[in-house]
Amino acid sequence: MNLSLHALKKLVPAHARRAIKYYGLRFRCPFCDSSLRRMHASGLDLPVLREKQVVGGGLRDNCLCPVCDSTDRKRLLFLFLRNRTSLFAKPVRLLHVAPEPQLRKEIEKHSNVDYVTADLLRPNVKVKMDVTEIPYADDYFDAIICNHVLEHVPEDRRAMAELFRVLKPGGWAILQVPISHVLRETYEDASIVSEMAREHAFGQYDHVRIYAVDYVDRLRGAGFELVPFDWTNAGAAFGAPSNRYALIEGETVFAATKPR
Repeated sequence: MNLSLHALKKLVPAHARRAIKYYGLRFRCPFCDSSLRRMHASGLDLPVLREKQVVGGGLRDNCLCPVCDSTDRKRLLFLFLRNRTSLFAKPVRLLHVAPEPQLRKEIEKHSNVDYVTADLLRPNVKVKMDVTEIPYADDYFDAIICNHVLEHVPEDRRAMAELFRVLKPGGWAILQVPISHVLRETYEDASIVSEMAREHAFGQYDHVRIYAVDYVDRLRGAGFELVPFDWTNAGAAFGAPSNRYALIEGETVFAATKPR
């Protein structure tokens, strides 16, 4: 029996076994196309994240796909790119800062994308890059994806200015961050430097702030035009109203453009 089970496991890939184990009709993952009865809970369970109601940062149910490990915020990003941009249809030069593995895999399937991956620390990217000093000319990229990066950057306004500089007029950028729904002003304190103190204050050891509703003002201050996108009003393409794709209710997509 053990030999037969071992042989079966070798024949059936791990992701296929997980898809069978969690099969159901409640959710569907847009990355791996699995039909699932539930997702895994994921996220950090910290008092500050609960108190400040930080969207995209705290512990939440039905967050992690048990088959491909995509998270709710990555699924929203993928659906937005697929349904609200021409990224997968037209020639585009794309800068992707701190690329998410599942999304990177999808983008690399499309030959129309001149794809530049970048990160300050990761080795498996095209360019090692500090987002406050982007080594490209003005108006170079058609599109930028920079998600859950700015909350790590002490000089975030400088980073926003750099992202704006290298984006072509008429280009677009997706600039997601964890954001509090109860704070009116972004909370930051440069004197908080230890990992333990940052986790207590900001909800993660390497975060330097908790963004608030004034995040859009910072982006506009860098020159971006911004139309926040609420997926819950966007119909079946985003799984509404039943939340078919297990997205974070309350998460807004910060889709920015550079004026022509």
